[in-house]
Amino acid sequence: MKLIKTKIKGAFIVLDQFKEDSRGAFCKFYNDEKFKLKNLNFQSKEIYYNISNKNVIRGMHFQIPPYHHSKLIKCIYGEILDVILDIRKESSTYLKYDTINLKENDGKSIYLPSGVAHGFLSLKEKTMVLYNVSSIYSPDHDKGILWNSFGFKWPCSSPIISKRDQNFDRINLFKTPFL
Repeated sequence: MKLIKTKIKGAFIVLDQFKEDSRGAFCKFYNDEKFKLKNLNFQSKEIYYNISNKNVIRGMHFQIPPYHHSKLIKCIYGEILDVILDIRKESSTYLKYDTINLKENDGKSIYLPSGVAHGFLSLKEKTMVLYNVSSIYSPDHDKGILWNSFGFKWPCSSPIISKRDQNFDRINLFKTPFL
């Protein structure tokens, strides 16, 4: 496992153990001991996935304290443009964003610390994204920032967005609980 810094403090692209041979491929997506060796305090509490059609935007999601969580995200099938936004008030990268392309069989995942909002644009039909998160889902603590309110220009002229994601607060109205 190798870590590559992103523009967001504490967020990393993770180069997974990925091997291909005549049978196909094998990927070790998560290893708790290796995360500890890299000084990342991450233990998976839940794992889930979603499947999105092309031009679906999901985001910008996070959970607030006390159910805040870190995430480890991998694209299992298809391709996404992953977008991350720092909402930690005392962070040196507060309100900055970064993008990372993730696609099937690229041997990459992304690690996000608590206080970083996450979203993505599905670039292919039936794209599957897998999430490991460090806390249990809590509907009362599940929040978001309006997808188009923080300065990023999504490369999609007709995005498909849920009603829920369309009703999040704009970034300028959001009061962060993250330091």
